[in-house]
Amino acid sequence: MTLRVPPVLRLAAASLLAFALASCGGGDAGLPPPPAIDGLDTVVVEGGDRADGRAWDGVVEAVRHAALAAQTSGRVAEVRRDVGDRVAEGELLVRLTAVEQQAGVDAARAQLQAAEAAAREADASHARYLALSQGDYVSRAQLDQARAVRDSARAARDAARAQLANVGQQAAYTSIRAPYAGIVASREVDPGESVGIGAVLMSVFAPDALRIEVSVPQSTADAIRADPVASVHLPDGRSAEAADVTVFPAGDAASHAVRVRVQLPQLDPVPSPGSTAKVAFPAVPGAAHPRIPAGAVLRRGEVTAAYVLADGQLTLRQLRLGAQVGDQVEVIAGLAAGESIAADPVAAMQALAAARGAGD
Repeated sequence: MTLRVPPVLRLAAASLLAFALASCGGGDAGLPPPPAIDGLDTVVVEGGDRADGRAWDGVVEAVRHAALAAQTSGRVAEVRRDVGDRVAEGELLVRLTAVEQQAGVDAARAQLQAAEAAAREADASHARYLALSQGDYVSRAQLDQARAVRDSARAARDAARAQLANVGQQAAYTSIRAPYAGIVASREVDPGESVGIGAVLMSVFAPDALRIEVSVPQSTADAIRADPVASVHLPDGRSAEAADVTVFPAGDAASHAVRVRVQLPQLDPVPSPGSTAKVAFPAVPGAAHPRIPAGAVLRRGEVTAAYVLADGQLTLRQLRLGAQVGDQVEVIAGLAAGESIAADPVAAMQALAAARGAGD
């Protein structure tokens, strides 16, 4: 079946294609130039500052991150916390069934009671033999035998106490508690699941201590070591000065890179461990990329562009962007310092369409 397109639709599609090519500055030479635009809010592209330093990508990680694994087998009876919940130190997070563990505790407690009774009887018997030995009513061998029975009973009692402590600890393993105050990072089980020893149930991290590790070339490690200062640029646009910078004393033999550990200050909201961030070191001169407001960038799918105003004419130019610092974003390619761009890409698009409509 052949689909027939009306001539009116074909003409409209051709007009839209010509408009798009002309606005991007990539059309044929035969197309008319972009119309003149007046009264549009513009901003001047600012030059970059090499003093910000060169930046490397890193991953945010928690200094204290605990994966809570099962230390005894059982069935999950209760899960009290979920991902993102704040927990206090020692708070109960997951509870396992403790039928077998409690039975072991009861048996060990009974064995301890029997051992304690035997030890008391042996102590009393040895005391009687010791008193009789003062008047030579019992032999030395009988006294030694009574002492051996007493020592053996005491050892059996101590062993029963240790066994009770062991099975009691196994029973305590059925209650999984938070090792410190923090945030639940992951939850791996649901009530009713059977778990074995070593199975990860939940993970918790402390938000008060976060850090980033980046790998830098050996040629820059000495400069950072001499001036251990860094600034961290988070994906949400926030920036912060590093609380501490540590350069590892040795490099990697395979990659010839040196790791640098950057301690983050207290931030609210807390960056999520595992998220990426850029770490810039002022001791290492960086490229002076120009910067533009993030609101002036037009994003359409994988295309990133901005409307450039030159000689009263507005054209759409594709950009290659770098890191975002606050409300400013670096432009690696596509713009030069001193050029004028539209402050609002949507308003620029509407003004361009209106100018073209007036010209037609």
